[in-house]
Amino acid sequence: MKTKRRCRWRSIAGLMALAVCTVGVRINADQAAAPGSKPRAEDVAGFKEFTARVQAYITLQKAVTAGLPALKSTDLPEMITAYQQALARKIREARPKAKPGDIFTNKALEAFRHVSRALLEGPRTANSRGYAAPGGPNPGMRLAVNGLYPDTEPITPPSPALLAVFPSLPVELAYRFVGRTLILIDVKSRLVVDFAQLVRPQTP
Repeated sequence: MKTKRRCRWRSIAGLMALAVCTVGVRINADQAAAPGSKPRAEDVAGFKEFTARVQAYITLQKAVTAGLPALKSTDLPEMITAYQQALARKIREARPKAKPGDIFTNKALEAFRHVSRALLEGPRTANSRGYAAPGGPNPGMRLAVNGLYPDTEPITPPSPALLAVFPSLPVELAYRFVGRTLILIDVKSRLVVDFAQLVRPQTP
């Protein structure tokens, strides 16, 4: 199954809506497993590590946000853009050495790969190829931790089936796909918080 929705960041309210624009069942990290199967101890441990890193990021984001003027619902688009830029700048300053794998740690990534493998059934299947199908984000788009996700690019959230086995996220963050790469987006600032290749490419 593939799910694609094109969304644009037009306001802070719209930004927060992106975090929940995919309909799906969210479950806790210690419950994550493929449907009908018992969670592996390794997956539970990996997702707990991921959730701890996510919470540390949210603590940092809230500390940074507290130092910025609050936005009002009547603020003009240019003021919203200025707020996003200021927030992104402050977050970069607060985590200057951020790099891939800081949140998608090795243990966490293996857990994500394991629980999704049965659903995607390998990188050659239609389910897997769907994330790089025409109409989605450019799979060749360059991603960088602390870089901005372009607001000109469409949004490809995980399918409801994947969301059902992924750890739930706070509303400040969202999962997105670019090709076969799973990314973690800060929906307020549009920053790429972390990213990792979910499906390993296979040789012919």
